[in-house]
Amino acid sequence: MEIKGIITSGMGKGTYFMSQNFYIDQFFEKLHFKPFVGTLNIKIGPEEIACIMDIPNEKFGIVHGEGKFGDVKFIKAVLNGEVNGAIVFPAKTKHTEDVIEFISNKNLRKYLNLKDGNQVSVKID
Repeated sequence: MEIKGIITSGMGKGTYFMSQNFYIDQFFEKLHFKPFVGTLNIKIGPEEIACIMDIPNEKFGIVHGEGKFGDVKFIKAVLNGEVNGAIVFPAKTKHTEDVIEFISNKNLRKYLNLKDGNQVSVKID
């Protein structure tokens, strides 16, 4: 399945959450990379939202939060056909369902020279 969307600025909270050691350790164990401290926010349309909602629950992994930090569901994905990573779905989020968050071991804005408004694609197996 391929999802297309537009890069959008986030709230700046992804850096804080992705810098927590218990998240870093679990993502490394489950995805085999240390995530860059931050997420790439991608605004998607209604068709893409429906596609994500149709993904069977057993396809998702889970990273467990600690204390005030909630669990995070994730699914492996590839950004623009070249960067392996995952889409993350934090249990506690301020994003609406039309914004997904992508993580990888790279600063994706710098690595792919991405700016707000650029179109990207995310492939989920």
